[in-house]
Amino acid sequence: MENQTLNAHLIFIEALKVTPQTAVPAFVFLLLLYIFIVASNLGLVALVTVERSLHQPMYLLLCNMSVNDVFGASAVIPRLLTYIFTPVVDRSIRYLDCVVQAFCAHFHAGISHAVLMIMAFDRYVAICNPLRYGSIMCGRMVVKLSVAAWLAALTLVAVLLGLTIRLSRCRRVILNPFCDNASLFKLSCENLVINHIYGLGSAVVILGSSLGSVTLTYLRVAAVCLSSRNKAINSRALQTCATHLAVYVIMLVASFTPMIMHRRPEWADSGKVASVLFHVVPPTLNPIIYGLQCKELRQRILGVFHRKDMMAANRFH
Repeated sequence: MENQTLNAHLIFIEALKVTPQTAVPAFVFLLLLYIFIVASNLGLVALVTVERSLHQPMYLLLCNMSVNDVFGASAVIPRLLTYIFTPVVDRSIRYLDCVVQAFCAHFHAGISHAVLMIMAFDRYVAICNPLRYGSIMCGRMVVKLSVAAWLAALTLVAVLLGLTIRLSRCRRVILNPFCDNASLFKLSCENLVINHIYGLGSAVVILGSSLGSVTLTYLRVAAVCLSSRNKAINSRALQTCATHLAVYVIMLVASFTPMIMHRRPEWADSGKVASVLFHVVPPTLNPIIYGLQCKELRQRILGVFHRKDMMAANRFH
């Protein structure tokens, strides 16, 4: 059966390995994380939308990131939750649904890198060309850069999955917590050279352009800050850059951790669990980091809670 092409639309997925004793804690923990991701990120989007003073390029790009984080978490976490209490032998998914999940997971990753590249460019213009910031990073430019980021990621991932779905299948089991491109093309017994080349090439393009642009951007920002004698401006610049870099480093760690762990046979199972980190950790920490570090956002968030407290107090009087 392993060497025969299967046309069945149903495949089996390993999902998360949990014991009966850890099933309930794992479910509750993941559910609470997912609720927090959705509430905090959509809350930031709503806050930026309502507060006209926050209609600035940096916060509009933050909305891009928040929407993408909710999208990425929603592509993976809900299905993981449904599998926790499902016996391993019954954890099945339709092939089409698996392709959609893989597309969403890779699309989320591509957008994450693209948006952070644009945010680095925004900080570069704000610090290195402050007098021209308004003319360069106008609303039209933010929209153009955002649309370009989404279209570039869409094209790369569409070709990636297109090369995979053309393959016939001779296996029906995915040994991964969720569906991704590698898991899908490993279901085939055909020649996978093209898939490996394009997959590696697209990863190099995304990671290379991301790392290269962010590194060059912040080297330039650092040079400008070192040459400037205005301590107040330098302090504000370093604070906003540190926030962005923290988010970027967290995303890179969440990306590379499963890759490294998969290379060690004794860490294989842990590597499968770590592959979920990219869709959980950055979406959880991003709103916290930006909410705490960005003064304008922090003030607006505190203002919202203050108004609620005032309204609650007035009801009792």
